[in-house]
Amino acid sequence: MPRPRAQPVRSRFPAVSVVVPTRNEARNLEIILPAIAAVRPAVHEIIVVDGNSTDGSIEVAKRVLPWVRTITQTRKGKGNAMACGFAAATGDVIVMFDADGSADPAEIPSFVSALVAGADFAKGSRFTNGGGSDDITLLRKTGNAGLNGVANALFGTAYTDLCYGYNAFWSDLLPVLELPPVDAPPPPEGMLWGDGFEIETVLNCRIAAAGLKITEVPSIERQRMFGETNLRTFADGSRVLRTLLAEHRRADRRKSDRR
Repeated sequence: MPRPRAQPVRSRFPAVSVVVPTRNEARNLEIILPAIAAVRPAVHEIIVVDGNSTDGSIEVAKRVLPWVRTITQTRKGKGNAMACGFAAATGDVIVMFDADGSADPAEIPSFVSALVAGADFAKGSRFTNGGGSDDITLLRKTGNAGLNGVANALFGTAYTDLCYGYNAFWSDLLPVLELPPVDAPPPPEGMLWGDGFEIETVLNCRIAAAGLKITEVPSIERQRMFGETNLRTFADGSRVLRTLLAEHRRADRRKSDRR
């Protein structure tokens, strides 16, 4: 059973919090939650952050894994769900884990090992040696390569897979990320910056802009198990590009303010 922990510290044997944002993923949760719980060394806690599901996702999560932590996000969007999960995490390390079944829980120890070895941020990659994907199309792969090039040029990184959401980081880095407060009210229209699907790109940019150590971890992406993907190739690609440019301007402003 998970138990409260003191302020996170970096240790050789970190407690691991797995954050799973979900919206109508009940059938997938039946499979992935027991698989995460079976990982060895055992994870400290699993936090399912629900986006007002209508398929009983929270009830299913509690049924298949009675000690799972379930919370409801405070606004809308994947970014807000992630931020809510991050804020609730009590472990030393936070793992970002999609609920669609595309990520392999057995890879969690590899992410943790990269952090223990000295990384601040363990970035999953389908395109580094040992990685792969059963799901990505040629069009998406080509677009991802182009966005990688833009990100690396703007932030001086060496990303091989910018648009992949399987990542892990030390929880003491949360202040550096400066995500929207989870208790902030939603705007009258639209979403707060960082509340949407741009969250993964925002994290990648802010970690890089802070000069933190990034290690890529090979990962095999599997096909979604049940349900339909929310990915929209051109719309999402455009949003990632806008995010890169916006975060680069933000980083430049921060540099100017420090001078």
